[in-house]
Amino acid sequence: MKIAVVGATGMVGEVMLKVLAERKFPVTELLLVASERSVGKKISVNGKVHTVIGLEEAVNAKPQIAIFSAGGDTSLQWAPRFAEAGTTVIDNSSAWRMDPDKKLIVPEINADRLTKDDKIIANPNCSTIQMVLALAPLHKKYRMKRVVVSTYQSVSGTGVKAVKQLENEVAGIQGDMAYPYPINRNALPHCDVFMENGYTKEEMKLSKEPQKILDDKSFSVTATAVRIPTSGGHSESVNVEFEHDFDLADVRSLLNESPGIVVQDNPLTNTYPMPVYAHDKDDVFVGRIRRDESQPNTLNMWIVADNLRKGAATNAVQIAEYLVANQLV
Repeated sequence: MKIAVVGATGMVGEVMLKVLAERKFPVTELLLVASERSVGKKISVNGKVHTVIGLEEAVNAKPQIAIFSAGGDTSLQWAPRFAEAGTTVIDNSSAWRMDPDKKLIVPEINADRLTKDDKIIANPNCSTIQMVLALAPLHKKYRMKRVVVSTYQSVSGTGVKAVKQLENEVAGIQGDMAYPYPINRNALPHCDVFMENGYTKEEMKLSKEPQKILDDKSFSVTATAVRIPTSGGHSESVNVEFEHDFDLADVRSLLNESPGIVVQDNPLTNTYPMPVYAHDKDDVFVGRIRRDESQPNTLNMWIVADNLRKGAATNAVQIAEYLVANQLV
């Protein structure tokens, strides 16, 4: 099993290598792929030193699977090249997510849609993954009508430059700015670029991707995405209006029984999800589960996950695991 990690020197790429090792993915040959400026760099993975190669060399090596985390432009240019060479691409950028011919996969929800013909598979947005994982079992039973989500997203979602900006500001050091304003002691209602409708690209991902993952346009999602001064882990306040009424005990039971979800919900002991507890874990944590008393059939939840793991690297590796287990590569 020859595996290529494209963008191996980046923040998500490094986590992908870690997750592949932790989950004992059956790799017989690992190709670390990055841009020209990183070619030749030596990286140790599981005690073995690998030399970073370029994209052309990686295509010619014909890996069975290539996991991409190198930005949308790179994916648009190179994913088809890999696919033409017979490689199955799992892409972590937004490049292919809303392409009607490409599947958008959260393995616990819709991996069974994958076939051998799917040569470019899209990994959803980090904030979408954690939200839809919690919503899917509830939608199946109670049928969602409308979702209102407000996110509290860590700087690691922007990248290493943003993490460094926060570290510099905490230390009182002047440095490069990833954001138009300071992030320490601040909150920026500005994740990704603004679009013509006044929403950011991140907010529109949260609005559109759940419908595609669940293969259902009968519900709608509206989002406000906010960047906060945490170094890792995304949090979300989610308000869901259902067609049918629910029992809170049943909601907790449904979530508890759903793979990939951990319920942390006991106000009496101050038990609720927080980024500091989600760090370096693959689960999605759900708490503050309560009825919205302002209107019928409506639920409030607080959802937290490590955005670099389940929100990116782990989800991609789980897709690869499914492909291998079901002999789709």
